[in-house]
Amino acid sequence: MAGRKLTKELSEDEKKSMPLYSIGVVSELLGTTDQTLRLYEKHGLIKPARRNKNRFFSENDIKWLRCVRDLIHVKKISIEGIKKLLEYAPCWEITACPEERKLRCSAFISRTKSCWELNRMICNKEAGKICEDCVVYIARHNNRKNKKSA
Repeated sequence: MAGRKLTKELSEDEKKSMPLYSIGVVSELLGTTDQTLRLYEKHGLIKPARRNKNRFFSENDIKWLRCVRDLIHVKKISIEGIKKLLEYAPCWEITACPEERKLRCSAFISRTKSCWELNRMICNKEAGKICEDCVVYIARHNNRKNKKSA
């Protein structure tokens, strides 16, 4: 076994965050089209990982997309309505932060400002994530840009 590189086993959270699924596979799993997923991305509801020019989605992305599809098709909420809801939803509820991470997050403790406004999302930096990849952050910033250009 000489020359073999040992790697640590990934946690369940890390596995669910790995962008493994192409846009074609995800659209098939969700029963939608590639164009619909691109539309969600354009509106800031999702930010898939990129490899070259190809989009890749994680299990967490697929779970979120199922939620988006349910909000649109079952609850009859428009994309703009979802974006508005994301403005008011705390990020820890949408990204399902573990309890121990929430208890260290100043945004969770004070709840007066978004986590990225308080501490550049220190809790997610520890997990290897950045604010700019968070769907809540993306939706809020896209919404502000749209309001300014209107």
